[in-house]
Amino acid sequence: MSQEAEYRRGRHVVSAMHVHLVFVTKYRRNVFDDAMLRRCEEIMVEVCDSFEAELREFNGEHDHVHLLVHYPPKMAVSKLVNSLKGVSSYYLRREFPGRVNPATMRGHFWSPSYFAASCGGAPLDIIKQYIEQQRRPA
Repeated sequence: MSQEAEYRRGRHVVSAMHVHLVFVTKYRRNVFDDAMLRRCEEIMVEVCDSFEAELREFNGEHDHVHLLVHYPPKMAVSKLVNSLKGVSSYYLRREFPGRVNPATMRGHFWSPSYFAASCGGAPLDIIKQYIEQQRRPA
């Protein structure tokens, strides 16, 4: 993908904002199999679309998932996370009742915490160096 394609263009803004998210199941229960991960990805794509964001990458293991989301600057990451976890929890618990035992997970699917890290673009050291090298007027 070209550098130009990485930018989102709005009326008054050009941005390239990506976030790496990790969601862990409640009590790190091993609930995911391949079919459940595929369905989880479909749900996450739909939620991202509703926020005008794009799910660029998705994968997971038995007890957690990783997402790479390209999102607009007007969006709060915490609101996106709340919807991603809430909507996916609702559908996954409903569609996979045999894999998600409500008694052992105490009525929850995801752990209440999550990991989020901004990513993409130049490393911080390069950006710091670029800013330091600007010619300040005397």
